[in-house]
Amino acid sequence: QVQVIESGGGVVQAGDSLRLSCVASGNTFRRYTLGWFRQAPGQEREFVASTKGSGVGLFYADSVKGRFTISRDNSKNTAFLQMNNLKPDDTAVYFCAVDEGHIISSRVRDSSQYDYWGQGAQVTVVS
Repeated sequence: QVQVIESGGGVVQAGDSLRLSCVASGNTFRRYTLGWFRQAPGQEREFVASTKGSGVGLFYADSVKGRFTISRDNSKNTAFLQMNNLKPDDTAVYFCAVDEGHIISSRVRDSSQYDYWGQGAQVTVVS
């Protein structure tokens, strides 16, 4: 069982930046595929970004490409989502998702592929 904990959400102005963190337990963190998803009120959960194990491959939704950056620190079992130039449409609960290394690249955007999820971090962007 992998424990996943997000932190770093908050309320910001449009154009501001935030960094979300995700700590996942386990001794094979470097092999994990880590994904960020978000869910706005009344909407379905959507893919934001993902990084495969050992940093091989970074994937982004078109809506955040160029503004958001996913990264990881394997020595600290931590993944990050740096969010710049935030827009009101980015308002959502952001979830960190973990797979222990079995997802193929073509499926990283599919939330059903991830086995472990955090509780979510609220990000609110006001104009």
